[in-house]
Amino acid sequence: MTFILEVTVAGPGAGRLFAPIGLMTPHLRPEVFVLEGAGYHLAAEARTGQWVAVLEGVTGPVRFCTSFASGGEAYPEALFVHRPNRFTEAAEALIGAARATAQAAGGGQAGLRAIVNDVAAQFSYGHPEQRFYDGEDSIPALCGLTEGSCVDINTYLIASLRAAGYEAGYVTGYFFPEEKRGRCDDMHCWVVTRHDGAVQEWDIAHHLKLGLREIAPGLNPKPGVRVPVAHSMGLDIPALGLTGLKLLSQPMWLAPDGTARWAEVEIALKGYDMLAALGGTGPERPAGG
Repeated sequence: MTFILEVTVAGPGAGRLFAPIGLMTPHLRPEVFVLEGAGYHLAAEARTGQWVAVLEGVTGPVRFCTSFASGGEAYPEALFVHRPNRFTEAAEALIGAARATAQAAGGGQAGLRAIVNDVAAQFSYGHPEQRFYDGEDSIPALCGLTEGSCVDINTYLIASLRAAGYEAGYVTGYFFPEEKRGRCDDMHCWVVTRHDGAVQEWDIAHHLKLGLREIAPGLNPKPGVRVPVAHSMGLDIPALGLTGLKLLSQPMWLAPDGTARWAEVEIALKGYDMLAALGGTGPERPAGG
């Protein structure tokens, strides 16, 4: 089965346009990438081995198209590597809090799950103008209920898990809700953990949006399907002069002064019904290898 992700940027913008081209997971594997409306070249992220398509001098609509097949391989090893930066490094207070939470639950898988639920208890879902880690050199410990998006919540979760010694990775992509079928408005993200051979996927934000406070592993507490495109935070793309880029997801404009901003996009998935019939992510495979 083949599913085609189409991300369209409607018009010209200042500078270069770039976007990731797809990510292998145990559920889906990218097979073909096509750029409609312009020529492009590829540029590599320095430490994760990911590639972005780069467009110069965009004058009209362009469409990034990645074809995925059902079934893939293990998550890339680079997903679980801790590369310290301001988006991944826990502050001392958070390190202590995360370790205490895991130890109080008895460590192991129980400790991991305790951290996930402790993080969920500290957030309400939303999109604040000021994020709790803006201007910080590391991820600070929270002191009360905090509003946050999927990006904010997962940033805190990964920093907490890694601080307590757990392997965790950050995945970006698109979630197509059941009510919109093959359409969505913007990117989504989720977390993958690996402990004692067990690979699990977590989506706190979707639990919170559904009013669920007890977090369970699994990708789709909210009905719909998702497609992965990239992973990790604090990325470097030397060919574009980018260091410490927060994340890769939907297309971004890179201005001549070096600032990057998300492009306005239309996002579509061909094959929604087929992917939904497989459970929203594709057929299950052993996620660890």
